[in-house]
Amino acid sequence: MASNSQDSSRLPLSVLDLVPVVSGKTPGDSFKNTLDLARHAERLGYTRYWMAEHHNMAGIASSATSVLISHVAAGTSTIRVGSGGIMLPNHAPLVIAEQFGTLESLYPGRIDLGLGRAPGTDQLTAMALRRNLEGAGEDFAQNLAELRQYLSIENAASKVRAIPGEGLDIPIWLLGSSTYSAQLAGLLGLPFSFASHFAPNLLFTALQVYRDSFRPSGVLREPYAMACVNVIAADTDKEAESIATSLYTAFLNVIKGTRTTLQPPVESMDSVWNEAERYAVQQMLSYTFVGSRETVRDKMQAFADDTRVDEIMAAGMIYDHDARLKSYEILSELNLQKNEVYI
Repeated sequence: MASNSQDSSRLPLSVLDLVPVVSGKTPGDSFKNTLDLARHAERLGYTRYWMAEHHNMAGIASSATSVLISHVAAGTSTIRVGSGGIMLPNHAPLVIAEQFGTLESLYPGRIDLGLGRAPGTDQLTAMALRRNLEGAGEDFAQNLAELRQYLSIENAASKVRAIPGEGLDIPIWLLGSSTYSAQLAGLLGLPFSFASHFAPNLLFTALQVYRDSFRPSGVLREPYAMACVNVIAADTDKEAESIATSLYTAFLNVIKGTRTTLQPPVESMDSVWNEAERYAVQQMLSYTFVGSRETVRDKMQAFADDTRVDEIMAAGMIYDHDARLKSYEILSELNLQKNEVYI
């Protein structure tokens, strides 16, 4: 298939892999599937392949995000690989500068550094990661500035240097589910990605804030916004809806505070959730596109038209690996078009 980059009117598509651990399997199995999916996405012309930092979650194996980025980048050759995102409050900025400096040195021109300000876990685990909760995200802008300083060529005269890292061109994205990172990304002239795959409520507000606050920088002359959504595509609507029950169950378990691996599809969700739980899950998954080629294409083109995003990243929490490969294959064939008139 042709790469998205070969057609300027075609909306670039990317992959968010949460590296799910499915019932009865191990994280090692997840890593094999992740590399297989990344190679599949590369063949299909996806722009980038991101993994997200989560901790203390039985169904997600991407806790050592930088290590997995190296694993995927080593097993592919052209697709951009990165973090969606690294949770900066969990790390010293120097550590991230060194890690991503190492990644960029190993795989030049292919590494993205997406940054978030949430812990990516519960409070107790955040304490175990950080040793204390001072700041707890409030010093994100300061930590970001420190990280960017380490990566700058101007830092060569500093007493504390990131080697490797210093002077390397590593694209930094700000990720968010609110207006905070949207405004900060705009003021700094950085690309912005919104987590509408699980926190849909402020999507349009955040996009407007980002575009209104955007100041041209040495990184971008114009704003560049991406939104992440859930996509489950199959040959028929019925098949896709069946596959999607694993996603619904996973989010139901988040709401209930139950830590489990990704469960197989069920015949009906009626016996799994009550009405209040169904409503809560559906609210979180407002931007989830499930169905056949035609159904998903129509819904996603409408989403692209409404948001005017520059790129869409698709998460696919699917139990069966072959079905996940098929879903991304279908998505790559939809030929979604950009709508460049801002809201």
